[in-house]
Amino acid sequence: MEERNFHCGQALLPEGWAHNVHLTVRDGSILAVKPDSPAKAGDERLAIVVPGLPNLHSHAFQRAMAGLAEVRESGGDTFWTWRELMYRFVDRLTPDDLHVIASLAYAEMLEAGFTRVGEFHYLHHDCDGTPFADPAAMSGAIVAAAAATGIGLTLLPVFYAHAGFGGRAPGSGQRRFVHDLAGFSRMLEAVDRTVATLPDSVVGLAPHSLRAVTPSELAALESLAGERPIHIHIAEQVKEVEDCLAWSGARPVAWLLDHAAVDRRWCLVHATHMTDDETAAFAATGAVAGLCPITEANLGDGLFPATLYLARGGSIGIGTDSNIRIDATEELRLLEYGQRLAHRRRNLLAIDGQGSTGEALFRRTVEGGARALGVVGGLQVGAAADFVTLDSGHPSLQAHSGASLTDALIFAAGREAIDGVWRRGVQLVSGGRHRDRDTIVRRYRTTLDHLMS
Repeated sequence: MEERNFHCGQALLPEGWAHNVHLTVRDGSILAVKPDSPAKAGDERLAIVVPGLPNLHSHAFQRAMAGLAEVRESGGDTFWTWRELMYRFVDRLTPDDLHVIASLAYAEMLEAGFTRVGEFHYLHHDCDGTPFADPAAMSGAIVAAAAATGIGLTLLPVFYAHAGFGGRAPGSGQRRFVHDLAGFSRMLEAVDRTVATLPDSVVGLAPHSLRAVTPSELAALESLAGERPIHIHIAEQVKEVEDCLAWSGARPVAWLLDHAAVDRRWCLVHATHMTDDETAAFAATGAVAGLCPITEANLGDGLFPATLYLARGGSIGIGTDSNIRIDATEELRLLEYGQRLAHRRRNLLAIDGQGSTGEALFRRTVEGGARALGVVGGLQVGAAADFVTLDSGHPSLQAHSGASLTDALIFAAGREAIDGVWRRGVQLVSGGRHRDRDTIVRRYRTTLDHLMS
């Protein structure tokens, strides 16, 4: 069994910052964590170490759409008009295209400090909607991209059957997404076999949204999931809330909590539009709120009620969703800044209303994101040895120590202060660049030239 030892001058542990932390890694997992320990001969010396962040919500293929939807059409532009462009874009993607695009997205995630991705994957069929002979063909492209880049993968195959509440028939733009329950179950079995080739991989499942499944289908999916992670888009847009009310008489989050056994297996993605009662009830379930502040801002979704939700004991994680910009520090910064703009006060997301906001954001999103992705997170025994080193010479980190390092990272230095990234104890990013960046970018350029021609 391979064993490696690291000595960290400062490291962010689950309980907070510590000095002179000795990490022992065996076969990709953390075997021992010892603060206040002297360095030993043979240790790899690291100055400032934080745990790798989980990215709990990604649509990798949308990385290739970045910058394509920033033109206003007559009549205004909303999430729903953006969605029509997305439907037109996916019409052309092959498994090879998806592999290339996802490889760039995953390399950029690693460079940004994300070490595991939850891929909310709904692009299943061929361009005309015909199922592939291998039902996991598109999932296989995602797995190959994760293997090529080294990122940890929690694959979330998406069940999508309807175009709206009440079981409306899907439209032509959704033909590559659609399954019945029997076909989805067969695909899930194939995905399990495909993902098993990756170390510490996880397969969950994802009802796309309440508008894309019927109540009976949702119940069947919950049963099929067992102990797997379950993710769902919910209450992202005002129109979605209005349509749910018209269909059921209840708002989306309230309806879900009344009709499903929402617990720690679940991640409710966005949950932007909730009443105070919904917010408190959601927080009490132990489920994780999957927040994607860059995408939510780009699509004009609105602001999640984070201040109330966290005050009620809720758990959060962050994701990159549409991947228009992949930047973990910016996701965290926007999460806090959105609350400041809404409430016209500062440092709203510190734990118990006091202390370091940056450390609170980092620790909360590591814990909640890892739980949502079905793994143990952070620098602790039993977790994968996924960690990030910061550039101790970066000007914005000078004279900072402990908790103030996370504040300086998130609110000042940003991703430029991320120097190295280790996954399962192996360094994949050095000097802020993925080890295979040049090859990945070259292939991406060729693919995009073809897709956009």
